Amino acid sequence: MATPNLVNIATITPKNAMGTLGDTNRTTMIDVPADTAVRIDTILLANDDGTNAVDATVEISNDNGSTYFKILSTVSIPADSTLSLIDTPIYLDETDLIAVTAGAASDLDYHVSYVELVD
Repeated sequence: MATPNLVNIATITPKNAMGTLGDTNRTTMIDVPADTAVRIDTILLANDDGTNAVDATVEISNDNGSTYFKILSTVSIPADSTLSLIDTPIYLDETDLIAVTAGAASDLDYHVSYVELVD
C-alpha cells in the first residue's frame, strides 16, 4: 500500500455518500480504500428538526481512525437549515477517514460529493 500516483490513475469515479445520523456517536462518512485517493468537492449537513438547532462536528483521520483532526467543531446548525461546509476540494489518502458527529440523534443528515481516484 502506497500513496496513489495521481499521474497514473487507472479509474476516476464520481460518488456520493449520504445518510442520517441515528445517534450521537462519531459516524464515518468516507473510509478511503487502499491504492485510492479521494477528492471531496462538497459536504452538506442538513438539520431536519423543524424546531431545534443541532450541533455538528466533522473530523478527518489520517491514521485509519486512531487520531482525528477537526475541520468543523461543534457548530450549531439552525432548525430546517443546511450548512455547506467546504468551498475548495479536500484530498484524502488511502486509509484516511472523514467522520461527522451530531449533538442530537436523528436530526442531522449528511451528503458528501466526491471523486474516487484509483491507482
